[in-house]
Amino acid sequence: GLKYPGMPNFAPDEPGQIFLMDLNEQNPRVQALNISDGFDKASFNPHGISTFIDKDQIVYLYVVNHPHMESTVEIFKFEEQQRSLVHLKTIKHELLKSVNDIVVLGAEQFYATRDHYFTNFFLALLEMVMDLRWTYILFYSPREVKVVAKGFSSANGITMSPDKKYIYVADVLDKNIHVMKKHDNWDLTQLKVIQLGTLVDNLTVDPDTGDILAGCHPNAIKLLMYNTEDPPGSEVLRIQNALSEKPRISTEYANNGSMLQGSSVASVYQGKLLIGTVFHKALYCVL
Repeated sequence: GLKYPGMPNFAPDEPGQIFLMDLNEQNPRVQALNISDGFDKASFNPHGISTFIDKDQIVYLYVVNHPHMESTVEIFKFEEQQRSLVHLKTIKHELLKSVNDIVVLGAEQFYATRDHYFTNFFLALLEMVMDLRWTYILFYSPREVKVVAKGFSSANGITMSPDKKYIYVADVLDKNIHVMKKHDNWDLTQLKVIQLGTLVDNLTVDPDTGDILAGCHPNAIKLLMYNTEDPPGSEVLRIQNALSEKPRISTEYANNGSMLQGSSVASVYQGKLLIGTVFHKALYCVL
């Protein structure tokens, strides 16, 4: 799991890893990807991830990393035959602080969310209590870095519609999803807000339907004040027709914590669902 202030960690001495699951297999198995030398694996603390496939069908993995509680974006090339990652570059910038998630738009181009303005744990708590709304979405490229949308309580997961025209952003503390229109200059304007009534963590898009899958936390107190006797539950919501007047919201998965604690993300692929958590297990389901 993610090493994050205030969150439990069941393997504090283990460095972070990237795992691969091939959902085309009959019985998919989890495999840790080897990372090339020259990269500081001991301090690897991965958070949000996004992929980019170039015109030659080479897959690049972009990873939000928190080494020593800082924020960087790491770029890896995926070597399919060797099932390994080759580290290519570390991106740092003064606006890349408290980064939560990214969505890649092109080679070294991405949107990133900042989930807290303050990096100090106690100031970040005060920020939450006072609802300062100082978090934002950032656009990064080698030529330009700028804030493209702001005013979020805590900008969290971010993803893109299949036609690449719209950006979906989760505001975890406001319990909603912002639907943003992407402009040619990379700025974002808000089209609508979808209220979900649960803490929305990370978002993905169903590649077959365009539906949004949201990993959610139904009870904030249980998440922040972890108790093994009464653990936080898990919830995955599906949002259909997000751009319509009345999006349809349905529950894809729910559990009281007896099987899965602190669901943070869900991906669906050809009738198979994979759910990730902040610090617990991952769950594989056949729909």
